[in-house]
Amino acid sequence: MRDLATERALELEKTYNELLDVAARLDRLRRMEGGTVEAHATAATHAVRFAATILSPTIPGTAQPGFADDTERLLQLAASWREAALELGEFAPPRPGLTLVTDTAPTQRAPLDDQDRPR
Repeated sequence: MRDLATERALELEKTYNELLDVAARLDRLRRMEGGTVEAHATAATHAVRFAATILSPTIPGTAQPGFADDTERLLQLAASWREAALELGEFAPPRPGLTLVTDTAPTQRAPLDDQDRPR
């Protein structure tokens, strides 16, 4: 029977490797025709990469993932995937155009009698 620290280290390493696998799958899925990327899958890719980067120092003997991992870059990635997930900023869906509706026919109004006038 393994001790708790060994069990925890093995589970962290397993989780880290699973995160790397998921990040690779999402990276493939986010790419679309014409060199574009799908916003939600891209946001999820960044989120999983972020999680793997945060977890990597806890795995002894494991190299850092091949993602940019400086603090500023991670914060920018977190902001980007949040905006994509919530459809904010550049990821916001286009708003429907407004159409001005005018009535060109003249309106016939009956004259107000005394009881219809505001008091």
